[in-house]
Amino acid sequence: MKNQDLWQSVLGEVELSISKANFITWFKNTNVISNKAGKIIIGVPNGFTKEWLENKYNKIILNAFRNILGNIKEIGYVINYKEEEKKKEKRDNKINLKQQLNLQEYKINEKTNLNPKYDFNSFVVASFNELAFAASQSVIKDLGKVYNPLFLYGGVGVGKTHLVQAVGNEIAKQKNAKSVLYTPSERFAAELISSIQEGTVERFKNKYSKYDVLIIDDIQFLAGKEKTQEIFFHIFNDLYQKNKQIIISSDRPPRAIPTLEERLCSRFEGGMIADINRPDFETRIAILKKKTLELNIELNDEILIYIASNIQKNIRELEGALNRVIVFIKLNNIIPSHPQLVKILKNIISNPQKRTTYKKIADEVANFYDIHINELINKNRKREVVKPRQIVMYLMREELKSSYPFIGSKLGGRDHTTAIYGCGKIERELEKDDNLEQELNLIKERIYNNN
Repeated sequence: MKNQDLWQSVLGEVELSISKANFITWFKNTNVISNKAGKIIIGVPNGFTKEWLENKYNKIILNAFRNILGNIKEIGYVINYKEEEKKKEKRDNKINLKQQLNLQEYKINEKTNLNPKYDFNSFVVASFNELAFAASQSVIKDLGKVYNPLFLYGGVGVGKTHLVQAVGNEIAKQKNAKSVLYTPSERFAAELISSIQEGTVERFKNKYSKYDVLIIDDIQFLAGKEKTQEIFFHIFNDLYQKNKQIIISSDRPPRAIPTLEERLCSRFEGGMIADINRPDFETRIAILKKKTLELNIELNDEILIYIASNIQKNIRELEGALNRVIVFIKLNNIIPSHPQLVKILKNIISNPQKRTTYKKIADEVANFYDIHINELINKNRKREVVKPRQIVMYLMREELKSSYPFIGSKLGGRDHTTAIYGCGKIERELEKDDNLEQELNLIKERIYNNN
């Protein structure tokens, strides 16, 4: 397998593990330079990307290579300035997986940071996202005056990034084109840190305050970053007072983002908040069929039903599974049998018998609410700890079928009646609080999907 084909296959694996925004931000203009003696050397465009991949994504990249080749021991990163040579190699190499799939390259607009592949033509509207879609359409028609800010939230891979970028692309191509900027919150924070180090904070603030439309993806990553939130608050106010449109996405509603400043939370709630839920079975089938039409590929209903039945939560995984099947067909020139289909998709289809542990539940709840796990066990009666502790109790009961005495014993030796009360409290809250249900779904995704 050529280095370029190998890297495209690895990127397909990586894309399933991280947010679309982060994938586009940190893997743009990267490539495999060499593959020798179990060591992979990856070329990156600058030192910032090199440091980020080494520190944050190295394990994911290494696992992806091992899934494909099996014998990789080490990953190295070097800054590669030969950008023109890379582009030439891409043009000259006509037989690669990306071309076989007829997928569009990531040609990010340098002015807006938007990816033109995200548009409304490829966005499937159904009951799970129709409110968010309708709100987005209203924003396009009346920028800065209706639903400002527009705050969209939902779990991983349900289409938030697609929708906010589709809005940006639609606005940017209008006749009276407005200036648009899309940025993941992690990039926003990284640029701010650089500006602080260089003493150019005012220039940073002026840069973000000049746009007619500012789109911030995955705002939850600003949690706990006090200085970043302070600067963002000033930029937000400046744009808002000028009737400039602000669009924000998150994996949870504002009130569920830990350590988010009250004034920011209040600003977010002053606009339109719309959630995007998981697609139902019929919608998942529609998404797969739409994708096959785009790729000019015909697949029988048995394959589509198998994929849609086994991948129920994540559109990104749904499309990733479809791409794997198409790659198999392209390489082998046959439609996979059912046993072959099961084998092709075994790494991304969740095992229905998948189990977890009370420690994993406690760890993920603590991480979600940004508290130390010891606080769940200690005799701490603070409200910000009591609720997460009761959620741990509830999930241990629901997911592990643990007894009440066992639950109490694992949470600081509490009495079984405390566990009964905690589980009952969450059950009652779920009946009247949709946000809590969303939080629990996100936590369960983390429990079962984070390794």
